Amino acid sequence: MGKEIAGNPNHLSLPDRSVLRERVIEAIANTMDLYGVNHTFGKLYGVMYFEDRPMTLEEMKTSMNMSKSNMSYAVRSLTESQMIYKLDEKKERQDQYVAETDFFRTFQNFFGLKLQREVDVMLEGIREVIPDLTTMILAEHTTAQEREEALRDLHKLQHAEQYYVWLQGFVDRLREGKLYENGPQTPED
Repeated sequence: MGKEIAGNPNHLSLPDRSVLRERVIEAIANTMDLYGVNHTFGKLYGVMYFEDRPMTLEEMKTSMNMSKSNMSYAVRSLTESQMIYKLDEKKERQDQYVAETDFFRTFQNFFGLKLQREVDVMLEGIREVIPDLTTMILAEHTTAQEREEALRDLHKLQHAEQYYVWLQGFVDRLREGKLYENGPQTPED
């Protein structure tokens, strides 16, 4: 597990750096799994996070012992989430990829994309239903019970709409980097 310090067998041994990296890679994979990212994809991101150079699909496939199709899917998923980036230059006619290593930026990209999707889906659904509920409430042939239930639904949806308008503002601030103004300082600061 550890390495003997050169020249002095009496010193405690230092841990193997690859073992330490593997612990963090596993933590990254477990964390990403919490947010719906496949554990193996999280592990790939962790491996790439520690690479000091771009990697090709073939190098990733070998490192992860994954099939080419699974590796392609993992790379596509991580690229869409902006966790890794495809470089313009190729290596021996193969695409190269590099991990985003700034956790502030990965947070901003990953959650910005996920939350924006939630806002878009929910606001579209809510705003599609509100006019029909309003019509139902105002219609003469609606029974008192139907009107009361429609009003309850309308109030719930109006409250939800307020939340999603607020969440859109949050997403906008996140994407613009304004959430960090009063928060932890990034290494560039």
